[in-house]
Amino acid sequence: MSGAFPISSSKFETMNFKSIQNTIISKSDSGKRLARQVDGQRWGFTVSIITGTRSSVYGELMAFIVKQRSGKETFTIVPPELEDARGSETGSVLVNGNQTAGDTTIAMDGFAGDGAGRFKAGDLIKFASHTKVYMVVSDVTSSSNAATVTIEPPLVADIADNSGVTYDDVAITVFLTSDIQEFGSVGADKDGNILYKFEFDVEEAL
Repeated sequence: MSGAFPISSSKFETMNFKSIQNTIISKSDSGKRLARQVDGQRWGFTVSIITGTRSSVYGELMAFIVKQRSGKETFTIVPPELEDARGSETGSVLVNGNQTAGDTTIAMDGFAGDGAGRFKAGDLIKFASHTKVYMVVSDVTSSSNAATVTIEPPLVADIADNSGVTYDDVAITVFLTSDIQEFGSVGADKDGNILYKFEFDVEEAL
């Protein structure tokens, strides 16, 4: 692990967020469709950084990208637009009871209040015990400060009772997917400083 991505999300120009899951599909002699998923689900995204100079953005960015040694190292990044949960929750949410790898419904407690929309479909969450990031796939209504939360993909590891749940500023551990990282020049500013443009692809490290 080589740290957190150093560039503020305010300097992200675009981001394409994707879910990656390899699926093998075949058909039986009778024509029945057979589907089997291999590898684990992971998130990926393509990020484009705003045009800037070495002094404004690109000096620090170049150093950080070179430090990744192509895809050898991993780092954390909080995807803009997805960094803030859509739900209304503000409390210290905990896992309620032991949960087993493969589960998609997770009991939680410690919600700050009750009612609909504590988490909302599309919110990202992460558990204290491992780095995999999950997505809430149904809006969550809490009662007596507790609720059952449906997630995808299924848990990749067991979770112990009272494990912490992160739902804001969820950092995804990623690696660069290309061996070549190119900082393209796109002209110069009014003072003659070279302007750079950079786009990179990352995939969640499991």
